[in-house]
Amino acid sequence: MEPIEVIATVVGGHTEVQDDYQAGVQSIIRLNERFPLETLRGIEEFSHLLVVWRFHLASPQEVQLHARSPRNNPRWPATGTFVHRNHRRPNQLAVSFPRLLEVHGRDLIVTDLDAVDGTPIIDLAPYFQEMGPRGLIREPSWPSEMLGDHYWAPAGERP
Repeated sequence: MEPIEVIATVVGGHTEVQDDYQAGVQSIIRLNERFPLETLRGIEEFSHLLVVWRFHLASPQEVQLHARSPRNNPRWPATGTFVHRNHRRPNQLAVSFPRLLEVHGRDLIVTDLDAVDGTPIIDLAPYFQEMGPRGLIREPSWPSEMLGDHYWAPAGERP
């Protein structure tokens, strides 16, 4: 199997890793020079992207292959590694759905990307509504409790 190639890098935006308060920060997804500009042709017609990225600041020693309470909060049930969406997963990959604001050459200007400056992008594609979840979404209450502030600014800075 061929190694996975980094296709782009996050430039600007968040500079510190944090669990929440990911809204309203613009960053750039800069396509690597190896890819011709025509690989982005038509992407400006979409409002959102699907972005696969690597937790490049995490170390393999942080992987946890056991059940634990999200954010170590005892109010939430212990759940397995593959129920979490963080850097403690084996391949330390993430998926985000930022809003695409503008395209300037190799630069995709986005907002609401929860990756930090320097993050390697493994893949990106436009978000197709037709390929999103079908039917009712079912989940326990703890993700909504945990992520209620994910796309807000810290207290005192909210709109």
